[in-house]
Amino acid sequence: MPIRMNLPETLTTRIAAADRPQVGMWVCSASPLVAEVAAGSGLDWVLIDAEHSPNDLQTILHQLYAVSAYPVAPVVRPPIGDPVVIKQYLDLGVQNLLVPMVDSAEQARALVRAVRYPGTAAHGSAPDASGHRPGPSDVGVRGVGASLARSSRWNRVEGYLAAASSTVSLIVQIESATAVANVEEILAVDGVDAIFVGPADLAGSMGLLGQPSHPDVVEAALTAIRAARSAGKPVGVNAFVPADADRYLEAGASFVAVGADVAILARASEALAERFIGREGPDATGPARTSY
Repeated sequence: MPIRMNLPETLTTRIAAADRPQVGMWVCSASPLVAEVAAGSGLDWVLIDAEHSPNDLQTILHQLYAVSAYPVAPVVRPPIGDPVVIKQYLDLGVQNLLVPMVDSAEQARALVRAVRYPGTAAHGSAPDASGHRPGPSDVGVRGVGASLARSSRWNRVEGYLAAASSTVSLIVQIESATAVANVEEILAVDGVDAIFVGPADLAGSMGLLGQPSHPDVVEAALTAIRAARSAGKPVGVNAFVPADADRYLEAGASFVAVGADVAILARASEALAERFIGREGPDATGPARTSY
């Protein structure tokens, strides 16, 4: 007889049960070893990124294996919110999906369809909080291959097909001025479990490229946070600058990303170079290096 299994809780379930915001970091190196190091750090969640990192299905799968022994929630970001890509990620066993560049409620509804199996949204259902009444175009479009996939643990999760949507947290990224303008409508879409603000791209869309801490960008992020709190949905923020993270946490962010593996390595290795090679003064024993 096969062993019957239960899947881990999603990030949004953990947020709802927690008595504090959930703190995490990005894993961009595509390394299972680094992912495991991050997973054992004491942080609450790790984000395995495939939008700006050299990850593919195999490397994501290996990292999911690597972190599975630790009490962290793995979140995975695909490069695009394409239904085929999302199907592949979900079949790998991704339960927390962070989709980039979502600017409208229409996009959000398409993503909800992508994470749901056919038959999980019925024509004639009551309208959602945005006033949208589900119809035939709202029926889930996720391809049915659970018996072949890790998502159901190869049919060892009893009743997986019927309950699959409850095992997935759909988090959409708010990272443009357009998205901030539409954030209330996006939050109102049934099936969007949380939003995540990306200040870097948000700054670029506002003509402030490279200035994620600019007051106007911060205020736009705070606008999204306030909207999410009003809607009763979790809101996360990317905030590698500690002062920014503190500001967003004080404003009510439910989860934050406060660092990235590659950035931590870059800054720490630079500090070593500065300490042992770039010293200046009469007692310096090596060539000075003052800029990088």
